[in-house]
Amino acid sequence: MYQGEYNGKGGYHPPDLDAVLERAFAAGIEKIIITAGNLQEAQAALALARTHDRLFCTVGVHPTRCGEFDSHPEGPEAYLAALQGVLRDGQADGKVVAVGEAGLDYDRLHFCDADTQRKYFERQFELARSSGLPMFLHLRAAADDFLEIVGRHTGDFPAGVVHSFDGSLDELQRVLQHDKLSIGINGCSLKTEENLEVMAAVPLGRLLLETDCPWCEVRPSHAGSRHVTTKFESKDRKKHEAGKLVKSRSEPCCIVQVLEVVAGHRGIADREQLAEQLYANAQRMFFGQHTSTE
Repeated sequence: MYQGEYNGKGGYHPPDLDAVLERAFAAGIEKIIITAGNLQEAQAALALARTHDRLFCTVGVHPTRCGEFDSHPEGPEAYLAALQGVLRDGQADGKVVAVGEAGLDYDRLHFCDADTQRKYFERQFELARSSGLPMFLHLRAAADDFLEIVGRHTGDFPAGVVHSFDGSLDELQRVLQHDKLSIGINGCSLKTEENLEVMAAVPLGRLLLETDCPWCEVRPSHAGSRHVTTKFESKDRKKHEAGKLVKSRSEPCCIVQVLEVVAGHRGIADREQLAEQLYANAQRMFFGQHTSTE
């Protein structure tokens, strides 16, 4: 989307990633983690992270893409080895800071069946064990299997965040029983009144904020939007203007809106102090001293 391509069709506007990053840094963002969803994206994310000292990335395979292990021309072991190679390369200069996005997504089984998702979710704990890095985790409509797998591999990773969390209060409590896991909140986590109540139940010491951009903006139709005070001028992608956001495309600078919803619903008046606390959580999670065990 930052290249002007939407739904497989390009040419809507010139590439504007540089402007997106400029807006992010001007808004006070210190670091950005680029999330990889497969081997190719991991390679591209690492290359992009190396273009700026504030950019970092993950290495892993999204549950809906796990079929790529089996379809790889040289087989799943070669695919895993290639991921391991990217991870080691990027960890050497501090650019790779987490393993993932990995997990389970039973809402999108048309992309990848549950058995394949489970099999290769488990295999990615090998990346965490060898690197000593935290996990960036995806959970959607699969809490039982997800928590069972995480429970069996809890010794393989130092910490993890279940990102874009939109589960029930019961699912939240079950996730938090694993003391290594934190909860990542973005616009998709703040759509309904139930979402807001679940978010309010996350202990602040285990809460992280994210945008998941270009997805998961806080939309006007979302329950949490009533707390948003920072507005960004935007234009439809067909009428793109330099200096303005693209309508319905999230950017890193939009994380302030997530903060405002969290603070507003939880009744926290000092947003700056809240931001500092949640930033410290992210620093501890992704930029602590994690060392390889192999």
